[in-house]
Amino acid sequence: MMLPKHKKTLPKEGLNKILIRGTNWIGDAVMTLPAIASVRAAYPESRISILAKPIVADIYKLFAEVDEIIVYKKQFDNPLGVFRLARVLHKKEFDAAILLQNAIEAAIMTFAARIKSRAGYNSDGRGLLLTHSVKRTSQVREIHQVGYYLEMVKALGCPPVGQEMHLQSKINRVTAQNILREFLPDSKNIIGIAPGATYGPAKRWLPDRFAAVADKLKDMFDCQVILLGGKDDWQTAEEVKRRAGSDLINFSGKTTVREAVYLISQCSLFISNDSGLMHIAGALNIPTVAIFGSTNPVTTSPIGEKIIIVRKEVSCSPCLKETCPTDFRCMNLITVDDVLSAAQTIMKRSQG
Repeated sequence: MMLPKHKKTLPKEGLNKILIRGTNWIGDAVMTLPAIASVRAAYPESRISILAKPIVADIYKLFAEVDEIIVYKKQFDNPLGVFRLARVLHKKEFDAAILLQNAIEAAIMTFAARIKSRAGYNSDGRGLLLTHSVKRTSQVREIHQVGYYLEMVKALGCPPVGQEMHLQSKINRVTAQNILREFLPDSKNIIGIAPGATYGPAKRWLPDRFAAVADKLKDMFDCQVILLGGKDDWQTAEEVKRRAGSDLINFSGKTTVREAVYLISQCSLFISNDSGLMHIAGALNIPTVAIFGSTNPVTTSPIGEKIIIVRKEVSCSPCLKETCPTDFRCMNLITVDDVLSAAQTIMKRSQG
């Protein structure tokens, strides 16, 4: 194949099969949902497939209005695997590929799959492999990630949609209640806490403070506090449980992403570091307290109507580092009372 001449917008007609390369992390996947809705609005009759890794497949299955989820299996996650996957995609005869993921591998894969129209940001030196290369300006890199993805598909000719997701309207309440009973047969008022964060320890508030918050919430609201997260969060969650005086239940690593979504949908309050589960809670319109340290709420805060960000203004934040190289002041300065006050405020606001 010859390298393409760049075009601006995607054609309005003739795109009967569209591939969307989804993002790789839960929070990012949630933040791409409005952009996917914009693509669907532009091509209501087209067959749309999403290529996504297993960890985010459930997010797209539950919340994206698409026809097919193609799971990016581990066997494809290497240089040779990229070309094996390209052969699989070639057989599906896609007319266009929209690359929400920024990596060059996505462009190589769709180029090798001979997909005629290939669109995405010109990041990672992949612009030459795209037929519709969208300039990733300094301005677009500074806006919220939901807007970042929306701006890309808007440049391709898709209609503008709002950033609000209202995912609670897509949750089956009966299924959610059944899953809650499976995990908590004697369920009552549930408050969820996600004390982990995949990117690194710089994003994690202190376990002993999470434990103190959990104990005080139990006294205030006569609730059952559950700890949620992935397998890598189990140890952090277990430390929170060990330090708490009340009986916390650690479900970290014991649920699928789908089950975690349903459990969060049944919480009366969710408290979290900047994490994928934080984005789920916000998008489900659950009262959410989001604790930010090393990361930037301007670009990655949860989207929803019931959100309070707890953050301290310090000169070194946001640093976006995995591990704090100094004194961890961005998190150390956040007190138990700060988080409790935010929790009480958002609970009152949501009940009013």
